[in-house]
Amino acid sequence: MARDVSPPRGMRDFLPAEKAKRERALRIIREAYSAHGFDEIETPVVEDFDRLHSGLGGDNEKLGFSVLKRGLTHGDLSAAAASGDAHALADLGLRFDLTVPLARFYASHRAELPTVFRAIQIAPVWRAERPQKGRYRQFVQCDIDIIGEASQLAEVELISATAFTLAALGLTGCTIRVNDRRILTGILHYCGFAKERFAQALISIDKLDKIGAPGVVAELAEFGADSAAVLGGLLKRIQPQLAGGGVPLTTPGILSVLPDGIDPDAVAALETLANALTGLPEGVEVRFDPTLVRGMGYYTGTIFEIAHPASGSSIGGGGRYDGMIGRFLGQDVPAAGFSIGFERIVDLITVDETAIGESIVLVHDIDVALTTLIALKNEFIARGVRVRLEKRVKNVTPLLERARIAGFDSFAFVSAEASDAQSLLVKPLA
Repeated sequence: MARDVSPPRGMRDFLPAEKAKRERALRIIREAYSAHGFDEIETPVVEDFDRLHSGLGGDNEKLGFSVLKRGLTHGDLSAAAASGDAHALADLGLRFDLTVPLARFYASHRAELPTVFRAIQIAPVWRAERPQKGRYRQFVQCDIDIIGEASQLAEVELISATAFTLAALGLTGCTIRVNDRRILTGILHYCGFAKERFAQALISIDKLDKIGAPGVVAELAEFGADSAAVLGGLLKRIQPQLAGGGVPLTTPGILSVLPDGIDPDAVAALETLANALTGLPEGVEVRFDPTLVRGMGYYTGTIFEIAHPASGSSIGGGGRYDGMIGRFLGQDVPAAGFSIGFERIVDLITVDETAIGESIVLVHDIDVALTTLIALKNEFIARGVRVRLEKRVKNVTPLLERARIAGFDSFAFVSAEASDAQSLLVKPLA
């Protein structure tokens, strides 16, 4: 009986053509981020268990993969299982995002970093998700963060850099939805929810695109039917504008959908963004969405998320999280970040194959001398051409098709009489 040779659930193998596409897309993202003044860093794939479960990661902490302590005995495992104490079993864990490792990194290296630090992190993370389309247990995040900038310059730079990165990828039709956690709090206060119910109310509002306004109101009715009814009326007024292309990120647009009494500082912050975000590339729009929540509890101000009509879920998001760094340093440091969901955007883009450069497959007869093959290969490589050697078979069509899928653009047959690259008849791979 054959063994199961599939990768673990929620994790994937990538064939050469798909891997090449991913690497080209990552290169475009890195170059676009770098052009906006960000510097790339790298952190370990594991962090201390206590750090990953310190309340900084929100609900993602429940999805973390833990690493067993070394040297545990059967008795240790049995005792820990009986007590339900996970810390007795694990002292490390795989990172579930790149923000918590960045906060630890900054605390470790603050003296070596500039006052305002602009970081790039592009790396895999792991979550014990229930695997489904677009949601995996191992996936790549593409993060940019600005630490040390308290003004809204940070948000403006993050949104602008992300918009130009999406344009560089050729991904048009994107909408960057913007809100502020203070506005959400103001809406809940306006509706009359008790402060201790705010967290649950936000969880329900975050489901708006899945269960609709009636579902949100029904969920929150148990925490106050009158408050839920007020929220329902507000959502009924807002949703037509959201469905009709979104609320413009302008002062009139913002004020047109908000009730009276919302934090004026939060409204002013969005107005500043509206005035500063000019000259963005075509194909990327910025809109105000007062129902945008973002699930992570560590956000303290502006939040943003990327929507695309071809994706049923957001393809990126982020916001300001001024309270996180202080958990490591003992003093607050302003911070904001934006992450592109790589697994979701890579399926939406077509990467320009011409950017790869020339490439050729040398299909050789069995009697061609090894010295000739290597000399020919080195001659093409010296010209900057990518080369692959393939032994000639009776039916070369499948061989050439595999080469084309792998990104090669030309081929040549090599016989024993071949002397140099000039003697070969090079043909395009259709």
